[in-house]
Amino acid sequence: MNDVLVAFLLTIFAGLATGVGGLVVVFTKNTSQRFLSLCLAFAAGVMIYISFAEVLFGAIGDMEEMLYYDGMYHYEGWSVLLISVAFFIGIIFMAIFDKLIPHDVKVEKTDGDLPFSEEERKELKRTGLASTFAVSIHNLPEGLLVFMAALMDPSMGLGIALAIAVHNVPEGIAIAAPIFNATGSKAKALWYSTLSGLTEPLGAFIAWVLFMNIFEEIEDMFPIVFASIGGIMVFVAVAQLLPAAQKFGKQSDVTKWLFYGMAFMAASLVFLDFVI
Repeated sequence: MNDVLVAFLLTIFAGLATGVGGLVVVFTKNTSQRFLSLCLAFAAGVMIYISFAEVLFGAIGDMEEMLYYDGMYHYEGWSVLLISVAFFIGIIFMAIFDKLIPHDVKVEKTDGDLPFSEEERKELKRTGLASTFAVSIHNLPEGLLVFMAALMDPSMGLGIALAIAVHNVPEGIAIAAPIFNATGSKAKALWYSTLSGLTEPLGAFIAWVLFMNIFEEIEDMFPIVFASIGGIMVFVAVAQLLPAAQKFGKQSDVTKWLFYGMAFMAASLVFLDFVI
């Protein structure tokens, strides 16, 4: 089989794991407010941890490597400054995007078995849309990573795809939980969670185009872009997921599941590091 095709198939496999998170939500019979709160808190922990421990930390490291040449570290202190600015630009961008999402979101009539008012369902749908956006753009560089690794070494690409698939599952939960509880539709919850993962093969396609044509010209922008993605994910976690979790559950439960989400993502990143 063609190496490029194998690489694309691996990115599709890794991306579709967000749909598994959707399956976890829609096939869990408990649709109580407490269950939703735990899902949202867990997902917030996932987003916050991965934003700082992987995205932001990695962006600073990449920027430092770019500024170290001729045996010297140039523009000392600029790495943290540039990445920090990009991080807050991501937050500002997401705040503007959040304002553009209509507060009066339309929600469909359900059969009345959801324990949420219409106003609560509107806010949950907005949260789901914001999570879809954040996870989708975060998955783009992951698709690039899997694609390039698979081209260099198919076995390594498979290992990375498996590891990324594991930590894509809770990202799917972050999307499916509010969408499902807002609409009562299993199909929509699965569609949104799966759609966000399909940006990984899109990332693979971008990688193929870049490395075939203009990679060297835009490579210097990657750390800035990653840092902005980190800011976007932190905004969604703090401004959308956590407030919703606190609204529907106890503070003590929200705190615990926030840290459970962080612990899960930490474990998956350690696993990913060993695989790489």
